[in-house]
Formats: sequence, structure tokens, C-alpha cells
Amino acid sequence: MLRLHPSGYYAWKAQPEGKRAIDDRRLLALLKQAWLESGGVYGYRKLTLDMRDLGESCSRHRVVRLLRHEGLKAQRGYGRRPRPQGGAPAVVAPNLLEQQFKVSQPNTAWVTDITYIAMHEGWLYLAAVIDLYSRQVVGWSTGSRIDTQLALDALHMAVWRRRPSEMVVVHSDQGCQFTSHEWQRFLASHNLKPSMSRRGNCHDNAVAESFFQLLKRERIRKQTYATRQEARSDVFSYIEMFYNPIRRHSSADGLSPIEFERRNSVRLKAI
Repeated sequence: MLRLHPSGYYAWKAQPEGKRAIDDRRLLALLKQAWLESGGVYGYRKLTLDMRDLGESCSRHRVVRLLRHEGLKAQRGYGRRPRPQGGAPAVVAPNLLEQQFKVSQPNTAWVTDITYIAMHEGWLYLAAVIDLYSRQVVGWSTGSRIDTQLALDALHMAVWRRRPSEMVVVHSDQGCQFTSHEWQRFLASHNLKPSMSRRGNCHDNAVAESFFQLLKRERIRKQTYATRQEARSDVFSYIEMFYNPIRRHSSADGLSPIEFERRNSVRLKAI
């Protein structure tokens, strides 16, 4: 015999689940919705922030437990091959950043780089310009050729969007697109100061590398693109509809790039 009091048995029969279990089920439904809205890329840290924005008072440990029980996980990156150490310092422009990626004001330093996306038609190349202050993608462009014009189009968008009033450091690698005369002339005519990574050292431009890794991990590797237009539309959706306005960043106090800039702008105006 279980030695249960009859009143306890009938109370359990009337409500088999406890209040905690019922609340866990409710919270799990919210976590699932937030996880799906992130495209299945958020882990427990960002999902905990989402829950707190909804007014839920839940700890990270509780979120971990519920996600683990349901089998929900954050997207993980690709394995990396070991790379050799960087070579000699840049000769076209000095490395002004020296891997210091934290700045206190917008339009202080931008980083830029180019990556590629595979599809049935061939390759689509993507150039992006990122503001180190909030990690916002302030300029980007795509094309079928990896040339100087591709990089210039992304930088032109950044200048048009941000309209910086002071000189901005623009950091890149030593690719031919960024060492060309056209690139250097554009920088000089728009009050932009060049900075370059050491040859072969990807860590000197880690923020741009990190953005491309996120884009491929969270969006591109889930898709199979038939045409360049299809891929470009998906890149637009990721950058302009998710990454900039929604995706949380630990380097931006757990906020999206746009929200981080908005809140800090309001705070500075109030001072």
C-alpha cells in the first residue's frame, strides 16, 4: 500500500500536475515561439533575455532545463581548420585597430570584408561594412564578380546611411579590392581613414569574419539557392529584417544593433 491519505489522492486525481509543471508548460510554449522566431539560432542566454522582455521572471537554469527537455538547441558553427600565423605588417595602410574592436561612439571605426555564397548558378559575392560601436551592418552589396566595385558599393551605402561628420577608420584586409587606387581615392574623398590587417591574419578583422560566420551558420547553410536573385533576397531578409533590428548581441548589452544605438542616443540626449 502507498499509505496515501484519501484527501491527498483525490486532490492529485483532480489535478495531476502541480502548479510548477503547469507554469513550465506555459513558459516552454513561449520559449518555443521565441526560438522559432529567431530562426532556430538562439540559445538559452538570448532566449532568457526574450522572456524577461515579456515580463517573465525565470532564471537561465530554468530555461536551460526546459530547452534540454524539449531538445531545442542553438545553431552551432562549422569546425575550423588550423591556420598559419599572420605574416608581415600591411604596407598599404597601418593596422590602426590592432584588434581593439570596442569603440565608444558610432561612426568611429568600420570594418569591411567580402565572402561568397554558393548556388546552382555559381557564386554570389557579398561585401559588408560593419560599425564596431553596435555591430550594425551599415552597408552591403552583392554581385557575381569579386571586384573593387563590389566593395565600393557597400562602402557607398554605409556613407549614405550614416553620413559621418568626423573622420571614420575603415579597416579591411589586404585584398586587391581594398588596395586599389579606386578604393583609396574614395576613402580620401569621403574623410575615411584606411586601416589594414596584417597579411594572412584573419584575427585582425575578427568582427567581419564573425558576422559572415553568423550569416552562414544561421541562414545560408539551411538553404539551397537556385539563382543569385533568390540568394540576394535571403541575404537582405537576414541583414535588414533580422540581424540589424532583432538579433541580440552580447557586445551590444544583449540588444539588437539598432536598439542598442537607439537607447544610447536617448540616454545621451537626456544628459
